[in-house]
Amino acid sequence: MILAAGRGERLRPLTDTTPKPMVMVRGKPLIQWHLEALAAAHITEVVINLAHLGDQIQSFAGSGAAFGLNIRYSQEPSGALETAGGIANARPWIDATGQHNPQPFLVINADVFTDWPAVQAISIAEVLIGMKSAGEQSRYPQCHLVLVDNPQHHPLGDFGLDPADLRSGLQRVTRRPAADSLTFSGIGVYDPELFAAIRPGDRAALAPLLFQAIDQGCCVGSHFRGAWSDVGTPDRLRQLNSV
Repeated sequence: MILAAGRGERLRPLTDTTPKPMVMVRGKPLIQWHLEALAAAHITEVVINLAHLGDQIQSFAGSGAAFGLNIRYSQEPSGALETAGGIANARPWIDATGQHNPQPFLVINADVFTDWPAVQAISIAEVLIGMKSAGEQSRYPQCHLVLVDNPQHHPLGDFGLDPADLRSGLQRVTRRPAADSLTFSGIGVYDPELFAAIRPGDRAALAPLLFQAIDQGCCVGSHFRGAWSDVGTPDRLRQLNSV
């Protein structure tokens, strides 16, 4: 799933007429980088949520055939439903035929620019499935967060990683420590059960769900050290396009 329903307030006035996922980054609309990365990873079933100027996104991406993808859209009301509400409303764990797929799924914020290899989501999902099958049902990971080094505009970070390695490079995510904190990249792999209590159409933030999973020991993560930027302000957009 690509989260593309945000208003992009900090990028105004550009986003008054252009949705943030459609701003140009290094010669392409930002969302195109994500679509191409998913296709390269052979992740072909994609859901995109829409709100502010969403018709421009849908007109550009269409059915997804031009990118080798099958894209479905989840329309949200004006003001959108926040992150968890948008995911629950789109229900990306329901396939195109209406069948429930209990496997973990990838979610990417449309407003980040990164070279994180989306193919990793497949191996991460496999590890989560294996841990769910082998471990205590109350302790299996319901989410995997990709964490990055703290950018200048977010020096305190969001979370930490327990140094005890669990499996395949995954570590338990912890509440933000005094040192060695990291920033949530906006990229995560989630078990559908994380969103079970949210009714489609309800507004709901993601942070409370993540904090609950972390406190229960049910959230794992990994540290990505490659290119990543939150395209949230005109300055950051200019910096990306100056390279």
